[in-house]
Parts: sequence; C-alpha cells; structure tokens
Amino acid sequence: MAPALAPVRSPGYYVRQRLWQNRPAVTGLIFIVLCTLVALLGYWVLPDNSPDANNGFVQLQKQEPGLAVVFSQTPLPESALGSRPDDNALTTWLQGCLPAHAEAPVATNVAGLLRPTPIGSPAATRTITRTYWLGTDQAGRDTLSRLLLGTRISLGIGLVAVLISLSLGMTIGAVAGYFGGWVDAVLLGLMTVVWSIPGIMLVIAISLALDSKGVWVSFVAVGLTMWVDVARVVRGQVLSLRSATFIEAGRVLGLPTHRLIARHLLPNLRGPLIVLATSNFAAAILLEAGLSFLGLGVQPPAPSWGLMVKEGYDLLGTRAGLWLTGLPGVAISLLVLSFNVLGNGLRDAYDPKTPVAG
Repeated sequence: MAPALAPVRSPGYYVRQRLWQNRPAVTGLIFIVLCTLVALLGYWVLPDNSPDANNGFVQLQKQEPGLAVVFSQTPLPESALGSRPDDNALTTWLQGCLPAHAEAPVATNVAGLLRPTPIGSPAATRTITRTYWLGTDQAGRDTLSRLLLGTRISLGIGLVAVLISLSLGMTIGAVAGYFGGWVDAVLLGLMTVVWSIPGIMLVIAISLALDSKGVWVSFVAVGLTMWVDVARVVRGQVLSLRSATFIEAGRVLGLPTHRLIARHLLPNLRGPLIVLATSNFAAAILLEAGLSFLGLGVQPPAPSWGLMVKEGYDLLGTRAGLWLTGLPGVAISLLVLSFNVLGNGLRDAYDPKTPVAG
C-alpha cells in the first residue's frame, strides 16, 4: 500500500506554526491584544469615565494605592444639565461622560486625610465608596483610569504612525527601486536628508509648521518621521526583484507599471514589511512618550504615558513620586517589549529555514 501523501499546506500555514512555537512572541501578542481591547473599550471600562479621566479632588492628592474614599453625591441643578450633550454609549466611548452629580469626599481609610464633613443635608441624596487601586496623582485623579486610557493614545499614535510610514515608504521606495536612474538618485537623496535629521527635531519642525500641539499633530508628526526605514527596505527589495522572471513576463504581457508594482512586487514584501511595522510601532510609542515628557507631544489633561512619567518625575523625592513615575514607565516598557519580541518572532516565522514542529 502506497504511503499517504502529506497534505499540501500554504506558506501562511507554516508562518503561523512557527509563530505559535515562539513563546515570547505569543506572550507579547497576547499582551498587545489585551492593551488593544482596553483601548477599544476606552471609557466604558474606566473607573473614572469623565473626559480624559480628569475628575480630581484636591483633598486626595498624591495618595498611595488602595485608597478607599466615601463620596457624597449631590444632583446638579437642571440649568447645569441642560447644556450637556446627550449621554449615550457612543458619546461616552468617544469622549467620556460628564458627571451628573457634584461629588465631595467625606471619609477615607487613611486616618487624618479628610476633615469631617456633614452630609445630612437634604440635597445630599446618597453616598458611594470608590477605591483608587493605583492611588491618585498630584491633581487627585485616579491613576488607574488615566493609565488605562493612556493605552488608547499610545496604540493610536503607533497605528497612525505605522500607516503613514507604510503608505509613504512603500510608495517612494517602490518607485525608486523600480524605475532606478535619476528617479532613484533623487528619491535616495531625499531619504538620506530626512534620515540625517533627528526624529525629535523633525517633529518639532512639523509642529511649528502646523502651528499646533496636540494629539493629532503628534500622530501625524511621528508618522512623517518614520517612513524612511520602510522606503529603504522596499527600495532594496524591489531592486532585487524588478528583473525577476515574473516581472519580465508581466512587462511582455503589457501590464501597466502601477499594476506590476502593486499586484506583483509589493505582495512579495509582505514578510519584511510586517516585521518592520512592528518595529516602527514600538519606536513610535517611545518617540511619543519622549515628546510628551518634553512637553512637545500630547498636551494636558490628556493621559499620555509620557506626560504621566513627567508629572511623576516632578514629584521624585516624595513618596508619591516613585509609583507615579514607575507605573507609566512600566506600561511603556511592557508594550514596547511586546512589540519587539513579536517582531522577532515574525522575523523567524517568515524565515523558511526555521523548523516547524510536528
């Protein structure tokens, strides 16, 4: 009896098998998926779902993790509620939910933190207990809520930066590599000039040119600094593939140039581009954190991790400075590490020399 033939598998099957065998890469992927889920849910899962998680109390400044506080809630007057936007699931997801009650802390599990406050007035309808699991910052805001909401900014700026860098880099690199000659020389000179400018200086120049500082300016500015890496990789790969047999066959058949590049050349670069995208994602997160730390990126009160590190750094020497600096710092490190180990795993997965178990 003839031996059974092994099933025919697509190249993607073996890529997935190699990736699943890489435990650090899978661990990084799981952490990235969890952060993405938190970023997508956003205000829906935050203990403090006010806009920018910015609901702070002066009496609760710089408190340690585990603080439990009893709040009295007083309904806001109708005149204050009339000008508010309608609170629904979509508006809450996009920009948070404005509070419908005026709150005041009346008691905590920390002795001597608050003075006794009478809450027996008719207007005070109820009291609630809220726990600050990661403590509060220098403005009395919930550190956990701001840390979770910061994932939306970090992943958002990484995603936008990668999309911009891939779009520009693939276009410029493919054109330079395919046409060669003076076109290649001009575009390669442009890449060299942009490559020689420090990323932070380029972001500062873009912010000055746009005369603005904010979340979206940071997104675009970071993306415009990272396309050269992609362009150089694409150019090198296209230079080696443009004389391949299948490209020559396409030319003989009269296929237009844009179709040859988009449908036949670029799909062959999928592996290197995916690996480069994960690397750029990590670099974008680090660059945004550095810019926010310097005051050139996301502006207060938006909860950027880099801005939170800066706020904690200003308090170093106090008891609160340690965790207010360390918590966002650890979050940045874990997310960047996850993208790096995932990129390493993808690089090995796309290498056909890597063995597949089973």
